[in-house]
Amino acid sequence: MHNSTNPRLPVTRREFFRLGGAGIGLLAFSRFAPSFLVQSTLGAAPAPEKDRTILVLIQLAGGNDGLNTIVPYEDADYHRLRPTIGLKKDAVLPIDDQLGFNPGCAALNDMLKEGKLGVIQNVGYPNPNRSHFRSTEIWESASDSNINDATGWIGRYLDNACSGRPDAATGDDPLAVHISGEVPQSFCGEQPHSTFGLSGNAGRGGRGGRDSLSLLKQLAGQGHDDHDHGNEGFLRSTLMDAMVTEQKVQKILGQYRGDAQYPGGGFAQSLKNVAALIAAGMSTRVYFVSLGGFDTHANQVNNHQNLLRQLSEGMAAFQKDIEAKGLGPQVLTMTFSEFGRRPAENESSGTDHGTAAPLFVMGTGIKGTLHGTAPKLDLDRKEDLTYSTDFRQIYATVLDRWLDCPADKVLGQKFEPLNFI
Repeated sequence: MHNSTNPRLPVTRREFFRLGGAGIGLLAFSRFAPSFLVQSTLGAAPAPEKDRTILVLIQLAGGNDGLNTIVPYEDADYHRLRPTIGLKKDAVLPIDDQLGFNPGCAALNDMLKEGKLGVIQNVGYPNPNRSHFRSTEIWESASDSNINDATGWIGRYLDNACSGRPDAATGDDPLAVHISGEVPQSFCGEQPHSTFGLSGNAGRGGRGGRDSLSLLKQLAGQGHDDHDHGNEGFLRSTLMDAMVTEQKVQKILGQYRGDAQYPGGGFAQSLKNVAALIAAGMSTRVYFVSLGGFDTHANQVNNHQNLLRQLSEGMAAFQKDIEAKGLGPQVLTMTFSEFGRRPAENESSGTDHGTAAPLFVMGTGIKGTLHGTAPKLDLDRKEDLTYSTDFRQIYATVLDRWLDCPADKVLGQKFEPLNFI
């Protein structure tokens, strides 16, 4: 779009995804026949069962520092590598006699004690890339680091789990919903699927939802005549479907009353919106939200602790909310970040781009607390961590044991699952 006061239909794939990133409609695939978007026509897929399992993905954008998230407070090498930003024993929340949570993770520490949180340690992949963009691509596509794959692991899950797509004209819900600034590559499949995007302001009583609907109405209505045909006709039909879905979603969010006290801020609001859509009985299987700011090159300690507090309190409120509504057994939440940070601190009291880091899995059905092995820190200051758990082992576990989809068909190869489900 070149001018918000004179909107026009998107005419390229890039424009379409930019429009979707603004949070105004079905963001790929469900109603598009134009060749620049899809190459095949698919039949309708059966609606998911009411007791379906649901996956919530939380992106920690920027590269979360694992060593100051799950702190090896008794490791002398940790303090050697981080003489000023290393967290001392009396500052952390002990998990055991070697590891502890960052003090910002008090709510997650409580979840761990309740058996609803698992920590998967030292997660990465072979031949790591330290570019934000490229490493995010690798995590979202689940490809080897030397392969560029345009599809995402969730998109390929939808390719393999659904023989087609819900028909928006019948009022079926999107298969996947994201609340982030752009369409995650995770959602891109070989086949067209119905997905939906929400802006970060959705459900906050602001103008975000009204502006989205207004823009959709202008786009869908412009230039319409009885001879509408071709790409513009399909695009307009899709935008009309998007408008209906947007109205439905905004109504759900506007009427929702959570059963937990969510903290302030956009991240917690995003999780509250996810809870609202799940509680409304939408047949959506995957949700994606993002929390940014983890690129902590300087003055890390306080900034990182505040970010982890937002994460921790938001996740705990979300879990409490869905459990209060009897939905706990249906929902699994998982975090990911494009990479960890270097083991050694830099000269700006921060950390630079690294490799491996822990991630969290949350739900009432989590088995165990600590999974995988802690990183080895007997390293030179210029050395980096060597991962011990491939992130695709976690994806394989989620696909096979939670989403009931053969993981090797999605990931293209076999990965040994873990035992957190």
